[in-house]
Amino acid sequence: MTGTFWSLVPAVVAIALALISKEVYSSLFIGILLGGLFYAGASFSGFLDHVVVDGFIGQLADAYNVGILIFLVILGILVALMNKAGGSAAFGNWAKKHIKTKVGAQLATIFLGIFIFIDDYFNCLTVGSVMKPVTDKHGISKEKLAYLIDSTAAPICIIAPISSWAAAVAGFVTEGENGIALFIKAIPYNFYALLTIVMMLSIVILKCDFGSMAKFEALAQKADDLQDSKASGVTGNGTVVDLIVPIVVLIISCVIGMIYSGGFFGGDASGNFIEAFANCDASVGLTMGAFMALIITLIIYCIRGTLPFKACMECVPEGFKAMVPAILILTLAWTLKSMTDALGAKEFVADLVQSGASGFMNFLPALIFVIAAFLAFATGTSWGTFGILIPICIAVFPDAGDSLRIISISACMAGAVCGDHCSPISDTTIMASAGSQCNHVNHVSSQLPYSLTVAAVSFVCYIIAGFIKNPVVPLVLGVAATIAIPFIVRKLNANKVQIAVEK
Repeated sequence: MTGTFWSLVPAVVAIALALISKEVYSSLFIGILLGGLFYAGASFSGFLDHVVVDGFIGQLADAYNVGILIFLVILGILVALMNKAGGSAAFGNWAKKHIKTKVGAQLATIFLGIFIFIDDYFNCLTVGSVMKPVTDKHGISKEKLAYLIDSTAAPICIIAPISSWAAAVAGFVTEGENGIALFIKAIPYNFYALLTIVMMLSIVILKCDFGSMAKFEALAQKADDLQDSKASGVTGNGTVVDLIVPIVVLIISCVIGMIYSGGFFGGDASGNFIEAFANCDASVGLTMGAFMALIITLIIYCIRGTLPFKACMECVPEGFKAMVPAILILTLAWTLKSMTDALGAKEFVADLVQSGASGFMNFLPALIFVIAAFLAFATGTSWGTFGILIPICIAVFPDAGDSLRIISISACMAGAVCGDHCSPISDTTIMASAGSQCNHVNHVSSQLPYSLTVAAVSFVCYIIAGFIKNPVVPLVLGVAATIAIPFIVRKLNANKVQIAVEK
């Protein structure tokens, strides 16, 4: 089964079970067991070794993964501190006075998500912790908040030249070419990321939710308990400053941590900010930054008398417990990914693309977009998809000045983000659910209609771009279609949603 379509079956089964059963833990675990069975065959000992040793233990022993888990725990502690100190509640009260409308609350969430473009993990948890009190007070569903967070995480990072994603893409570009420069050239052709922003703004400003999101929004608006979501257990006398300062410190610390890990302060990239970002280790940088932000926050709270030291320490286990669901899902998702990797899923897709590339060059960007989306959806990783397909795009179009080369690489990035955006086993999707405290399967199912709509429009845009080799015309047509489609779908689904809400 290695190197064949069967290598993708464990991930596909896990995703299908999660969407059908609405229970993600057992679904991922079954996918892992299926991957171990495919790999080991009739050998029971081989099955156990592959699942336990190569899978769970191997993933939890990986330095990058451990760094991300530590980062999650520290962010959970920071959120617990801000809640207990009263900073989140104070910000919610301030926002209630200054953000008057539901549309305003959603736009504030989008703009904050765009502002925090450094890293998608950081974005998901920070925007969720800051904006949840605001969205709750305006009757915005957790599902809608999760969608706004998820859509301003990877889609924003993939068009931000100074981000961990830009660094990752640059790392996959070989042959001496400047990876960051190539990344910047590809931004105008990243139709999925750009049109996702348009979709968000359209459904918020024009108030035209559709699919299951419309149902969740209607139910949230009716729920009385959402109007009183002030954090329980507040023991401090915090103000808005006690929320804003830790967040600003966290952003600055994470940026410094990332460029430090990239050799900015005395390493190979000494003094070169862009090169340091291109060489950074996001896991190490974010963990360093989070540690520094935690220490500074504790000092500030104690000096200001916002929260007693003992109460601060009580937030440590509270923050850890809050992140347990996200950590468990991430561990299962990483292990499932290791199962598909061992079965040769990447090699299977790479061979598939290379064998069919020569026959239809102008359609290749659209084809790469679809394959990248499917691969990222099945494996739950965008960066792994970059690593597979970007070198193939470079090999197919060796001329650095070829427009199709840039379009195809951009299609690869856009497709990877699309698949990552849709996949229930994607770490970014998981953390968007965690940041909004939303049921994970509800987040995936409510976001899917929006993501698939943008994906379909992007696919057409890549067909057009493959022939005219210019981003302006397909982008203009894509924006028009992205704004028009929600109106049409809303009218078609209006009666169905109303019946579902009444039930």
